[in-house]
Amino acid sequence: MTLKKGFYARPAELPDLQGITELFNNYWEPLLGMPKVSIDDIQNSFTAPGFDMKSSTLLVLTADELMVGCILVIDYISPPVRPLVQGCVHNDFQGQGIGEYLLTWAEQRASYAICKVPTGFRVAMQLHTLDLHNPTIGLFEKMKILPVRHSYLMVAKLDNNLDEPVFPDGIRITTYRDYPDLRAIYRAANEAFQDHWGYVEGEEEESIRIWHHHNENNPDFDPSLWFIAMDKSEIAAVALCSPNTGSDREMGFVLNLSVRRPWRRRGLALAMLRYVFREFYYRGLNWAGLTVDAESLTGANRVYTRAGMKVVRDIVTYEKELRPGKEMPA
Repeated sequence: MTLKKGFYARPAELPDLQGITELFNNYWEPLLGMPKVSIDDIQNSFTAPGFDMKSSTLLVLTADELMVGCILVIDYISPPVRPLVQGCVHNDFQGQGIGEYLLTWAEQRASYAICKVPTGFRVAMQLHTLDLHNPTIGLFEKMKILPVRHSYLMVAKLDNNLDEPVFPDGIRITTYRDYPDLRAIYRAANEAFQDHWGYVEGEEEESIRIWHHHNENNPDFDPSLWFIAMDKSEIAAVALCSPNTGSDREMGFVLNLSVRRPWRRRGLALAMLRYVFREFYYRGLNWAGLTVDAESLTGANRVYTRAGMKVVRDIVTYEKELRPGKEMPA
């Protein structure tokens, strides 16, 4: 497939980061009601260990250098059974074949993951959009990219009437600032996520290296917002949070809320969430947000509703199978 006259394509480069940020927010902000990414988010992703901008990104520009489309393929986390494709087309340039061109390239690029996954296991490229963006949904249908799962963006308004957290006996809260053991935190979160849809066991050293990269290169990373629930010397749960959502400085975001199996069904997740809400409020934030699997196997969405969070957007996960086979076991 080729682009129409007046457009050309090339890989992204570091000087493009501001334009890419603006392009993604042009696409996502009308859908989410908030900016999705900051330039620091984009730079952090593009400089992650194992990510090669030259081979894993593609931009579409007009003849006068206006950036109108961008796509990237993330497949550096082993085993890459679901290479993640992220991209968008500027809202003023929809319907000109740019999205189809980018997705065709992305499918070919995502297929490189096949040789990195053991024979016999399924490989599928994965994408996300909102259930209300008809141009993207229509494009996915045309290219036989199918919906497989829903997740919710949930938010809560923060005020001075927030419920007091009630923790199970023996639980104390510390933070990454005072307990800087990234490996222990990763292992606790990873163990908890074994019960989540689509979980695949990754390589620990590689994953920790990526976590470290994102923390060290994020100017907004705040170790005092990584909350750790300790039961004596063991981590029972973690709530890893950010003081903002993309470039939205009024909404704190819960990136990861994980409770290990032995401590579930004791009210710990609800207590952690209420603790986070109060900390966000004390720091001057007006909203708290997170995303959750709509069919969470652990019932997380029910806990979040009980904490006063409401669904504001339905995010749809799409896949296109690149190689049939068995699902990679956890």
